[in-house]
Amino acid sequence: MYLVAQKLINQACKIIVIQAENPDGDSLGSALALEEILSVLGKEVKLYCPVEIPKYLRYIDGWDRVESDFSTDADLAIIVDTTAELLLSKVLETPEARHFLESREVLVIDHHTSAEPTLSFNHTLLLDEAAAASQVIYNLAESSHWHINKQAAKAMLTALLSDTLGLTTQNVNSKVYSTAAKLSDLGASPAEIEEKRRDFMKKSPKILEYKGKLIERIEYFLDGRLAIVHVPWEEIQEYSDEYNPGALIGDELRLVEGVDINCVIKTYPDGRLTARIRSNLPVADSVAGYFGGGGHPYAAGFRIYEDYNTVLYELIEVTEKALS
Repeated sequence: MYLVAQKLINQACKIIVIQAENPDGDSLGSALALEEILSVLGKEVKLYCPVEIPKYLRYIDGWDRVESDFSTDADLAIIVDTTAELLLSKVLETPEARHFLESREVLVIDHHTSAEPTLSFNHTLLLDEAAAASQVIYNLAESSHWHINKQAAKAMLTALLSDTLGLTTQNVNSKVYSTAAKLSDLGASPAEIEEKRRDFMKKSPKILEYKGKLIERIEYFLDGRLAIVHVPWEEIQEYSDEYNPGALIGDELRLVEGVDINCVIKTYPDGRLTARIRSNLPVADSVAGYFGGGGHPYAAGFRIYEDYNTVLYELIEVTEKALS
């Protein structure tokens, strides 16, 4: 599995690293780590994401090197942190990007082993059970004897800390701690990463006031086991530029007594709904999967075009089945 991925990378001269349309700390950190590692190998690397990197991720050094224009002159595409075609729909809507993925070598690096891959184009899959995609990339670099410089180590540790909520999620085991320790030995400092993240995540009085409004709007279902907050388009316009509403309220919802799963649903003018699911039980990915989404057992999401009330009804029904 790792040898095939190593061969594809060794044969390529120009590589484009692709994130899905829901970039997070793991996908961004993984892309930046690959940029460092592959550049040391003499590869020409470009980073691509079909959407702007969210502001809450811009504490990660190098986020501004991610481009929104797809480069078609690469020999190899590497997709990180997803095997779901739905999350690549914006990429595939671009004719030149679709043609590239359907006609060139594509390597997909992911760690979501519970999700069934849905990619319709030919690809080589490097799928390994790990806490984050960045841990799979670390394993690839280590098994290939590729040099990991300080910048790559920092990007991978940032990604690992992001996807495991600071090494606190249920999928953290001795291998994850070992990887984090090795990345620390290579120059990545957990304290520096966390300090920068906390400093960047400071909230203005306006955002703190908005958080209070979101808390007031929490709806509880299934005897308080499911908590839902709806964010309309007007609020996305007003507040998202400064702070992601889902990230703003999501952690608070996880700490409510009796809540096993929570969901922040955002609505857009074109009829699109996006949902950010977090849970205290390993059911988030199965709930998201019903709507064509995916993710981790404790953190997942989906995107769908449907009426909000219909989705709400279905979400309650699916969550009830998942919890039982």
